[in-house]
Amino acid sequence: MNEKDKAPKMPVSRAKFQVGGQAVIEGVMMRSPKSFTVAIRKSNDQIMIKKEPYTALTERFKFLKIPIVRGAVVLIESLYLGIKALSFSAEEAMEEENPETKTLDAKKEKKEETFVTLWLILSLLMGFALALFIFFYLPLILVELTGVKGGFLFNLIDGLIRITFFLIYIWAISLWKSMRRVFEYHGAEHKSIFAFEAGEDLTTENIKKYSTHHPGCGTSFLLVVMVVSILVFMFLGRPHTISERFTRLLFVPLIAGISYEVIRLSRKRKSSKIVKILTTPGLWLQKITTKEPDEKQLKVAIAALKSALE
Repeated sequence: MNEKDKAPKMPVSRAKFQVGGQAVIEGVMMRSPKSFTVAIRKSNDQIMIKKEPYTALTERFKFLKIPIVRGAVVLIESLYLGIKALSFSAEEAMEEENPETKTLDAKKEKKEETFVTLWLILSLLMGFALALFIFFYLPLILVELTGVKGGFLFNLIDGLIRITFFLIYIWAISLWKSMRRVFEYHGAEHKSIFAFEAGEDLTTENIKKYSTHHPGCGTSFLLVVMVVSILVFMFLGRPHTISERFTRLLFVPLIAGISYEVIRLSRKRKSSKIVKILTTPGLWLQKITTKEPDEKQLKVAIAALKSALE
């Protein structure tokens, strides 16, 4: 449905729960415990909102709330919802570029939507395969070339190479002009969540004053994942065969679970000096992945969050 800039009113009472989000093409996705919302700004300056009811698996199946396990579950859910949000925003963006598709009959329109969805899934799979090679397999090959034998030093160098590749990748995509818009929406998402967590009314004036750098950000999470992976892989020693290298993939859920607990702790104990030290590198990295949004982008983030909280 189409919504004007004046988004739905906030409920009178707020439940104390966490919300999360993600920047998409010309918009923001927000997730609350009971719903999943994507808000995007159309070329006619209206805000389009797509909202679906969604209850987290950890709420539907209580045994999944076990520490560490819940982190792996949340990661899978986040990937699923993130792909859905990106798919919706990509379809809308393509429709904006090709308005003649609006005149298609229902059958042809369905084929167009299916094609876009399949194309996006294929792109993501190819991207995942490339990321697996660059961030997982290539560092192992490079460490092999150094001739290092000790397990501790091997995994330390492997991890440092992986982090270096990640930082280069983040810096490289930040040079892409189109990504700057996404990073601005990323900043708008963080500002609105900060305001919500502070108990303020969600207005552009209120959320402008907040930082674009949030300790619970997915960028920070990825950095924590890479650091935790170094510690976990050290217990596995030095891999000697291809099968031993790929066996490490089985430990990804464990790494994700531990990383989630670290991020969760950082959100609960923001005032702790130790937590501040641990989260500082992730906040520094957000200087690249978030940019200061304009007022229109803030309104999109507010519309997404208010809709998710209704």
